[in-house]
Amino acid sequence: MERDRKFFNSYEDDFRAKEYSKLEFQNTYYLAFRDLPGIFINYVKGKQAIDFGCGTGRSTRFLKKYGFETIGVDISKEMISIAKRIDLHGDYRLIKDNDYKGLSKKSFDFILSAFTFDNIPMEKKKKLFSGLNQLLKKDGVLLNLVSSPEMYTYEWASFSTKDLPNNKYVKSGDVVPIITTDFADKRPCYDIFCSDEDYKKIFSKVELNLIDTLKPLAKGDEPYNWVNETKIAPWTIYVLKRK
Repeated sequence: MERDRKFFNSYEDDFRAKEYSKLEFQNTYYLAFRDLPGIFINYVKGKQAIDFGCGTGRSTRFLKKYGFETIGVDISKEMISIAKRIDLHGDYRLIKDNDYKGLSKKSFDFILSAFTFDNIPMEKKKKLFSGLNQLLKKDGVLLNLVSSPEMYTYEWASFSTKDLPNNKYVKSGDVVPIITTDFADKRPCYDIFCSDEDYKKIFSKVELNLIDTLKPLAKGDEPYNWVNETKIAPWTIYVLKRK
């Protein structure tokens, strides 16, 4: 069990950040982004967006492709530095933990958080969601894309946990390791496990309405060597609105 392990952000590391910047929308990651355009059409009105935890800008550039005027924000200077080099005309901002002072309240139609809350300790999740809620317009949408609990106990096209048997015992709040196989850095990444039930409790406490939950599965006809993706969803997508 990993509850007592001191948590640190695995991506605040120059080599890891450079490796992460090479990832594309393929293999297991393909399923994380495949259904987002449909969500935009069904739920999002307006084009003012924040990519919260933008990393090296992959998801920010994705949003810009679909017409969103997007600000990418992250606490990792390594990630933001790479994002600015890749996308010279993008708006990428380094922010301090829990600090939204540079972002106007009630000004954004859409906030995407792709994988960000996988790396945030439980005691901070509530405060961060509350702050993001305050940035949304009255009819704004927050999309929280995170690893499903099953991510940490199965094999995937992009991830491996076979050498991490203790993962099956973790509970919400525990530090949980996972190995990304899509890049050369084979050191485990360390996430904070959070159950579906506990995410829903947090949403309720910060006055976010859960309006849809998606668990994308592979169809089997994609050009990838799926492992468990056709029968177990590696990702959970929560679509949220202000109460």
